Amino acid sequence: MNSTVKILLSSSGFSHFCFIFLFLFRNSTALVTDANEVKALNSIFQKWNTQPEPGAWNISGEPCSGTATDANASLDDHNPAIKCDCSLENSSTCHITHLKVFQLEITGEIPEELVALQFLIHLEINQNYFYGPLPAFIGNLSRLEFLRVSRNTLSGPLPKELGKLKQLTYLAIASNNFSGTLPPELGFLDKLEKIFIDSSGVRGEIPSTFANLRNMKIMWAYDCALTGKIPEFIGNWNKLTTLRFGGNSLEGPIPSSFSNLTLLEKLQITDLHNVSSSLDFIKNMKNLTYLSLRNALINGSIPSYIGKYKSLQTLDLSFNNLSGQIPSALFSIDPLTQLFLGNNSLSGGLPQQKGVKLQTIDFSYNYLSGSFPKWVTNDVTLNLVGNNFTFDSSNISDFYGLNCLQRYFPCNRNTPRYSHIAINSGGKKFRDYEADDRDIGETSFVVLNSEKWAISNVGFLFTEGGQAFNTLAQNSGTKVINSKTTPPDLYQTSRKSIGSLRYYGLGLENGPYNVSLFFAEIVYEDQDSRKWGSLGRRVFDIYIQGTRRWKDFDISKEAGGVRRAIRKSFNANVTENHLEIHLFWAGKGTCCIPGDGSYGPLISALSVTPGKLCDFFES
Repeated sequence: MNSTVKILLSSSGFSHFCFIFLFLFRNSTALVTDANEVKALNSIFQKWNTQPEPGAWNISGEPCSGTATDANASLDDHNPAIKCDCSLENSSTCHITHLKVFQLEITGEIPEELVALQFLIHLEINQNYFYGPLPAFIGNLSRLEFLRVSRNTLSGPLPKELGKLKQLTYLAIASNNFSGTLPPELGFLDKLEKIFIDSSGVRGEIPSTFANLRNMKIMWAYDCALTGKIPEFIGNWNKLTTLRFGGNSLEGPIPSSFSNLTLLEKLQITDLHNVSSSLDFIKNMKNLTYLSLRNALINGSIPSYIGKYKSLQTLDLSFNNLSGQIPSALFSIDPLTQLFLGNNSLSGGLPQQKGVKLQTIDFSYNYLSGSFPKWVTNDVTLNLVGNNFTFDSSNISDFYGLNCLQRYFPCNRNTPRYSHIAINSGGKKFRDYEADDRDIGETSFVVLNSEKWAISNVGFLFTEGGQAFNTLAQNSGTKVINSKTTPPDLYQTSRKSIGSLRYYGLGLENGPYNVSLFFAEIVYEDQDSRKWGSLGRRVFDIYIQGTRRWKDFDISKEAGGVRRAIRKSFNANVTENHLEIHLFWAGKGTCCIPGDGSYGPLISALSVTPGKLCDFFES
């Protein structure tokens, strides 16, 4: 025996020798996957009618092989995919720790065989067509750290057993058909850092137990029918970097405790009710890159200290009750590229310094006046509709028609020229329906050369903003079903918006009119297809002459499915020679199915004809 072995066998080195021996023995022994896990995995994939890609792992033999145990391989390298850990419990047995099945159009329920995968820390089965409940046995997977079941059609109440997943840091249940309230037991997940419950179907108040979630960094909770006041305790989540509320039934005010959220980078609180708020709570949020408080009952003035927020790129304070002048400090924020202040009561003129970084501006429906500063050029995408700007020979040609869309709509005022409008939204001229096929951009307007009608569009992508968005939609599926007398060709194209879409009739004779709006959902897939792309919901409000005539209008629901035509007609009274049809997205519906920007108003055609005022009718 050599000297090295003698040293290892000494009393002080015996334990080290045993460790080395066991290490060499283990690495010379074939590693095998736990038999119960193999059986469960095979059963699951048989039920789901799927199998691994070639070269990934062997479903019929040894699953913990290939990329499943390759430390350099990512879970995203294959789909479906698993990862294994063969170092657990000091044995030669491998255990499945990660399972991902993403966007494979799998239909079925979540099988109970999952319980056998007791070592799972990562479960990702999103963007499929799983139905039925989220089963209570999920709570038995006690090692789970990451759970994503979003963009399926799961239903029923959320199981309280989710509260048993004490290691969970990530939970995504978005875009499903759940019912009931959020289980208070979720508040026991004190390691939770990210939660996505948007468009999940849950409703009711946010449980008081959520005060325990002090490690929360990201929370998305829009389009959920949440009620009650925004909890004050969220202001104690001092690790929070992203918070999104919108399209709920939450009440203001926004808690003053939010001033403690100094790490916030993205804040979106929209569509609040009852009690208004000032902007005082943002005074310490100097790390903001994205701030949207659209339609959130914000009043008071815009504080000049926002000009010191050197990371701010998007600022949306539209559809509020802000007053006073626009601080010139806003235009000194170097990275700011998107600025939305439309539909407030702001007054005064625009600051004269050059906004070199601004690319998108919405100041529509304020009381701004005076002439345009030199930095307002055609290089900037902007909407200045509904103000009191002065037009003369120096600027009227640069923004054709904007003078017609100032307050009181002066073009053809008192000298009406028209009594009928028909528009083929998103399409070419068709019979008596005029063409409306210009992609006008996310924040813009267009007035037809005849000054007969106009369009105003305002919006930006709800998820982040700053991405291009096409305002026209073309039917790429089966032909639209239409059992009415309206020509089916009108439903093959649409104009869409990711915020606020207005059509204006200009120079109309005063009197009663019938307004007919034609709709067909041509973006989503048919729900009978049982594909995740069919799970989108489009919800928006319809206003005529400033009065809401339909809340939460859903084209597919009203028409009985996608690619089915429907016409809704309303009465209107024109008294000052102009008519306004407003389609407004109030934060409801799914945001990103089948892709980003698949939400908001969509219309196929419209017609305005003189006629006796009547009650709302449908044809």
